[in-house]
Amino acid sequence: MRSVTIGLFTVGAVVIGVGTWHCQGADEAAPVGKEPAVAGDAAQAGGPMLGPATPPLELAASTPKGQLKNPYNANIAAIAEEGHNRFLSAGCNGCHGGGGGGGMCPPLTNDTWVYGAGDDTLFRLVALGSDELKKQGYTRVEHEVVVGPMPPFGDIIKTSDDLWRIIAFIRSANPDSLKHAGDPYAPPVRIKGIR
Repeated sequence: MRSVTIGLFTVGAVVIGVGTWHCQGADEAAPVGKEPAVAGDAAQAGGPMLGPATPPLELAASTPKGQLKNPYNANIAAIAEEGHNRFLSAGCNGCHGGGGGGGMCPPLTNDTWVYGAGDDTLFRLVALGSDELKKQGYTRVEHEVVVGPMPPFGDIIKTSDDLWRIIAFIRSANPDSLKHAGDPYAPPVRIKGIR
């Protein structure tokens, strides 16, 4: 009887151990809560698993230019209030005003978008700030009175999802901007000898 009990105990321990090992391996292969990011339609094959909780700087660094798209564009009105709360909590209102109407920095409610109004450009501008954006080859496409450079918010805004919600609020404050959400960044065309 005792050898049967010890045998069953041993078999049970092995089964539990193998089950735990199998589950742990599965967890490592597909981390919980890591869906593909909205960087086009999905993360690139073989690339990092990115999701809504991905920090904005990480998403911007791992996504080719032009492929960041706001998942809330079709549902701006429903997400606008939540995006506005995040806009305020990140401190965006300190420069752009509580409703996005401007302050010491450009209003988000007019049609002048200094670097363009595309989702990809707006995400990178907010995450990286204007100085880093320029280092990555972007130049102004429109002109607006600004007091200083746009500071980087990629460490202040903790997740890409939060940043997309803020951008959704900005779009709700300036509904005409939504028609440019898919616009790629296009540097201004300069004719040689003319500024």
